[in-house]
Parts: sequence; C-alpha cells; structure tokens
Amino acid sequence: MRWLDVRRHSLTKKGAMRGRGSHLSADGIALARFIGSGVGPYERVVTSSSPRAVETAVAMGFAVDDTMEMPSGYVSGEIPRHAQWDWTEPYQQIADIIRKSRTVAAVAETHRVIWADVVEGVTESGPALLVGHGGAIELALVACLPDASHNTWGTPFAHCDGVRLGFTDGRFVSVEFHRALQSHPRPS
Repeated sequence: MRWLDVRRHSLTKKGAMRGRGSHLSADGIALARFIGSGVGPYERVVTSSSPRAVETAVAMGFAVDDTMEMPSGYVSGEIPRHAQWDWTEPYQQIADIIRKSRTVAAVAETHRVIWADVVEGVTESGPALLVGHGGAIELALVACLPDASHNTWGTPFAHCDGVRLGFTDGRFVSVEFHRALQSHPRPS
C-alpha cells in the first residue's frame, strides 16, 4: 500500500503585513515546524502553486518536488467561500452537492486525479505529501472515498490539519484524520 498525507497550508499573515515578504505568519511557521517534526520523511512532496502551500511544506522541513495548479473548491453558485464551516456535517453536504452538480463533481474529480497521480509516483509502501487548500481538500477527500461514512468525518480542514490516505490497486481505500491545533502546544 502507498500512502498520501494531505495537509492544508499553515497560518498566513493578516492585516498590513499580508502580501509582504513570506506569506506565512510567524505562528504559521511555528505550527508547520511542529507538524513537520512528527511526520515524514516523504518520497515525493507536491504542493499547490500558491506560495503559502510551498512555504508550508518547506517550513515542515521538506523540499518541494513539484507544484501544481489546483482548482478552488469554492464553486461559484454552488459552494460559497468558507461555506463548509457553517455546515453541521460538511462532508455529507459536499457528497450531496457532488451527486447533484456536474460542475462540483468535475472539480472534485480533478483533485482526485491529482492526488492519485501524486501517490502513484512513490514506491510500494512509500509515502507522499500534498499541501493544498481548505475547501478543495474536503471536495477531494469525498471524491477519493465516495462510499465512506462522510457524516462521521467531523470538521473541515483548519490550518495544517491533515489526513493520511491508503492507496492500493489504483484507488484510495482508507482515511485517518490528523487535526493540527489539537496536538500543537498553545503559546502561553
């Protein structure tokens, strides 16, 4: 079995500092370092082309092998930006939307194909890391495991939250969630 770890990018700068220098905030760097100290190594590391995703992988301690354009999970007229945070069962809601909307299904399938391509690029029993974005990760996850009990998956992906997917015989077969801020020590 191959393994794909997927993480949402870390915390970004806000206010007047946004758009200046690095995209991650100091807290974002600290969180990514903490997460990186407990995972890996990886045979392959792929991020979205967004600087905050690349910087997250590097702050975690991993060189980025490739970047990819990844579509937004926020689909105009279908899934508003950050809507998943207002839903009681976000993954079940996403699964329902995917079943009803060809547009959303196509975006979810694009992500599923990207995820499968990334993990197929490692050896048997090998791990890969993909760093992406909230909204898109939730869609992709439902597309990767369409028959799972989505109503048991909990909250959407906060910064640096992750999931480990098992992949065998050309398909995703298991999921294990890793919530970042629950394990990260809080500053005093």
